[in-house]
Amino acid sequence: MSEQYEVRELCDVFGISRSSYYYQRQARARIDADRIRLRARVKEIFSDSRQSAGSRTISAVLRHEGHEVGRFKARRLMAEANLTSKQPGHKYKKTGGEADVAPNHLNREFRVTGPNQVWCSDITYIWAGTCWLYLAVVMDLCGRRVVGWAMSRSPDSELTKRALTKAYESRCRPAGVMFHSDQGCQYTSLMFRQQLWKYQMKQSMSRRGNCWDNAPMERVFRSLKVEWVPTTGYASPEQAEADIPRYIGYYNHQRPHSSNGYLSPAEFELSVA
Repeated sequence: MSEQYEVRELCDVFGISRSSYYYQRQARARIDADRIRLRARVKEIFSDSRQSAGSRTISAVLRHEGHEVGRFKARRLMAEANLTSKQPGHKYKKTGGEADVAPNHLNREFRVTGPNQVWCSDITYIWAGTCWLYLAVVMDLCGRRVVGWAMSRSPDSELTKRALTKAYESRCRPAGVMFHSDQGCQYTSLMFRQQLWKYQMKQSMSRRGNCWDNAPMERVFRSLKVEWVPTTGYASPEQAEADIPRYIGYYNHQRPHSSNGYLSPAEFELSVA
């Protein structure tokens, strides 16, 4: 039985014209160069994010670059390239009351109108082969930009002081900043409070055990550990100390942030300057 006869029989059975069949077959055979280039760019964005970017983020980056790509097209492109984001879901629990040292002045007002109005800070720990490394980060709520950070093998007040000093100097010594953190002893210590007083900053603290009160900082650390840090931790302290600053640079200058309309923190700050 000839191929033409088989095609005619099948088209009759399914009620379609043979011209439509041949058109679709030719269309599948054609190479869509634009889609191939777009898919390659999707792979680059996904790789830069260390397999964490989802369809929303990828579509936002592509639109920023001038491509007409919505979330669902981005999802199809990811499927074509066999890409799956490793972002998990998350839950927080609510508990506790305010600190004696400082009340919760911020009160979850995470939207601010300009830089150097409110800074948030927290500490996290990262396995580095032979020991835990502790990372303290200071973030400006305007644009969610990391403005100061420090690492140490000891989670003490000296660590948080170094991160604060780096932020203060990098932002040209601003006055009148509200500084928000949890109730960790590194932030309630006399040494750290004196540093805030020296820099003319107003201290604000989350309610005890309430992650939502410092949610932007929780999100930074979640992104760092899910997107960047190896699942088994780093092989050595030296590897961690070299790699984590790369993430901070990527986070500030390349990573789209949903609260910024999918601009990076640095781009968002420029847009409100």
